[in-house]
Parts: sequence; C-alpha cells; structure tokens
Amino acid sequence: MIARLMESLDFFAGHLQDYLVELQALTAIETPSGNLTNLQEAAEFLADRLASLGRLERENLQQHGPVLRLTRSGNGARILILAHYDTIWPIGSWPSLWRVEGGRAYGPGVYDMKGGLLFIPWLLRYLDASGHSHPHLEMLLTPDEEVGAPGSRRFIEEAARRSDFVLVLEPTNLEGSLKLARKGSGEFIVDIRGRATHQGVEPERGINAVVEAAHQILAILGLEDPALGTTVGPNVITGGSASNMVPDRAEIRVDVRAWTEHETERLTTALHALQPTLAGSEIHLSGGWNRPPMEASPATLELFDRAREIGKGLGLDLGWVRWGGSSDANLAAAVGAPTIDGLGPVGEGAHQPDESIVIDCLPPRLALFTDLVLSLAQPPKP
Repeated sequence: MIARLMESLDFFAGHLQDYLVELQALTAIETPSGNLTNLQEAAEFLADRLASLGRLERENLQQHGPVLRLTRSGNGARILILAHYDTIWPIGSWPSLWRVEGGRAYGPGVYDMKGGLLFIPWLLRYLDASGHSHPHLEMLLTPDEEVGAPGSRRFIEEAARRSDFVLVLEPTNLEGSLKLARKGSGEFIVDIRGRATHQGVEPERGINAVVEAAHQILAILGLEDPALGTTVGPNVITGGSASNMVPDRAEIRVDVRAWTEHETERLTTALHALQPTLAGSEIHLSGGWNRPPMEASPATLELFDRAREIGKGLGLDLGWVRWGGSSDANLAAAVGAPTIDGLGPVGEGAHQPDESIVIDCLPPRLALFTDLVLSLAQPPKP
C-alpha cells in the first residue's frame, strides 16, 4: 500500500500546477445558486473535462441548473462520490476572483467547494495513468447544494440507496479532520396575522402583528437546548408598512439545527404548538427540515478507520469531527449508506470573504481520497 500511496502522491504533486490552473478557470465562472446562465457555463466547463473519463449523463433542472452524473464500471464495492458547483456568492462579491498569497489560493468557492469538486477529474486521470483496479464509481456534481438541494435531492438519495459507501468532497478544517456527523437543518416560517387600524385614531381596535412577533421570538428562543447543540435562529423578521398604521402581518423566518432525529421531532412539535399571546391574533406555521441529521453509524466508523490507516501512510494524523453545518452528506447518510464527508481540501473561511485553501496540502489530500477509493475495490462485508 505504501508504494501505491507514494505513487499517487507523486502524481498529484507533479500535476499540482495543472490542478491550480483548472481551479482558477472554474473559480472565474461565478456560480451563485439559481443563476442558470453561469451554472450552465460551469456545467459545460466540467462536462468538457469529464466526458472522456467515464459515462457522462446530464439532467437539466429547470429552476436549478444541470446535474452531472458520471459513472465508471469497476470491481467490488459501489462508491458514490458527491460534490456541488454552486456557491453562496452573488456575482461581483469578490473584486478579485483569484489570488495566490501566503501559500493559499483565495476566491469565491475555492474552499466551498470547487477545490474539492476538482478532485473528481484528477482521481479519474490518475486511474487512467496508473491502470489500477478500482471499485464501481458513480459521481454526482450538483448545482443547488447551497440552497438545500431541492432539485438534486432525489438524485442523491437514489444514488445513495444503490451504493455501498458514499464519499463527499466538501472541504476540511485546518486540522484536516474528516466529518462523520452533521447537524440536521431547516427553516420554519411563522406567519402572524393581526388587524390593521390607524395608530392615532383607533389604536385600540388594532391587533399589532409585530408585537405578537416579539412575543413569539422569545417563545421560539426558549426551545433551544445548548447542552444538546440544538439551536433556533429567528434571524429574519418582516412586518408593517407604515409607522402610523397598526400592522396586520408579520413574518419570522427561523433557522433550526439539531444533532439527532429526536431533537428534530421535538422542535417540530414545539413550533407547531406555538400559541398567540395577543387576543385575536393568529399564527400559521410552514416550512420544515430540509436535511436530516447525519449521525456516525458503526459502518461509517469502520470506513473512517480505513481512511485513518491510509492517512498514516501519508504522514497524516486524521481525526473526525461533528460539524454544525449540513451538506448533501446528510441526505446520503439518511438512507443508510456509510458516509464520510470532508475529504476535500484543507482550508477555512466557508461563506466568508477570505475563504481559502492551503496549496501544499492538496497533493496528500488528493492521495488520501484516491487511495481510499482504491482500497474499496473489494466486495463490501455482508
């Protein structure tokens, strides 16, 4: 195994500048979720590079952009590899779309997660160059992860059900940790209805929806359980239209996060049980959980042990973490597939204006991912 590890490490170190040139070109195509023109351009960029490396299929999602599916037959286990090419950055957010400074590459999406996405073509190029036996591979590149994968979800879940293992190329932290657990996440919308009236003439006849919203925010915050890591964020509120009119409508958008299904169920029940404080006001709840919690199963821990042993051969001391953010890994793990996330580049700054990846860490991370894939060219345990 050590000889193969060194072979793959040398391959990726030798092609590091080629990888960076490709990443710079992909980063220059700004791809905020929902921008169909730019997402189409990025999909074409990726398809041009993937078409010769496997069997490529494309599904155009009308409101979200193309899903690219690449398959490559092999031996042993069936592996699903997940990555997304949309970002959270609106067009023009970064004055410079690419810069290299202090041993890091900076740009919108280099960390989350175009840097990891490009591990896929480089894995396949290495397989072509080395001729090593590999497992059955299915790869999904999706355009809507940052908005909860509303269009891609069914593709991810269907692919995970037919897979033995799932590997997700979201980035890792500066310690290089793999991600075996993630919080479930969702958004609930609390719609409050009161009664409008003139603030100066007959305020007593009104029912102030904004005041009711203030009461509800306090009730919602009371549902948090910091000891269990359960959070609720009444982070967006709208209401009222004029300062001289008692508002008849208000809306609270509530971000919810929890580590376990038990907590997701508790929060859902409690939010549906919210009651008005002001006589005559009404509360209507919509929304829900868009990603279930990802919990580390025994099979996932076994897969991590395999990755850790490979990492030792590369001089990496791998640990694993529970991660507060959710990803498409949540969807794959929820259907029962052993799932490891965080196999992408080392870096920091997701959703921040200084997101970056550490360049010198790229060859060993590519080698770790590649050799974990190759190690699965054996039938899964019954």
